[in-house]
Amino acid sequence: MAAIGLPGVAVEHVGSTAVPGLAAKPIIDILVGLRSLRDAAAVIPPLEGLGYQYLPEREIETPERRFLARPKTKPRLCHIHMVEVGSDFSERHLLFRDYLRAHPDAAREYEDLKRALAAQFRENREAYTEGKTPFVRRIEGITLRSSR
Repeated sequence: MAAIGLPGVAVEHVGSTAVPGLAAKPIIDILVGLRSLRDAAAVIPPLEGLGYQYLPEREIETPERRFLARPKTKPRLCHIHMVEVGSDFSERHLLFRDYLRAHPDAAREYEDLKRALAAQFRENREAYTEGKTPFVRRIEGITLRSSR
């Protein structure tokens, strides 16, 4: 991402669209790993110039992340999650993605769960997300144990 213009930046495609064959909403999630979260202040304005909206209110729930979305109005096409390289947030998302890529049965199980939750909670995004949490935490536990 040339707009970032900082050394030591890691850019990763995460989320369901990063797992081949996994059903997903048409939103690309990009994880941007910065050397320090303080560097986000220099990165946000150029990204806003590219049509991203910085959403600082999301830091209430996830203070270790800076979140931007594009376009500024829904439906969104892209989310940027800026975190520190090697942070817990970063590691959990990368390990989860890599596990689903390497374990098609788990990816299918996740897809089935997501479809059921989407049908059940069509108008309740929070309930949908909460419904996925036990599965995500279980896979994170597996990946953390195996990465040690």
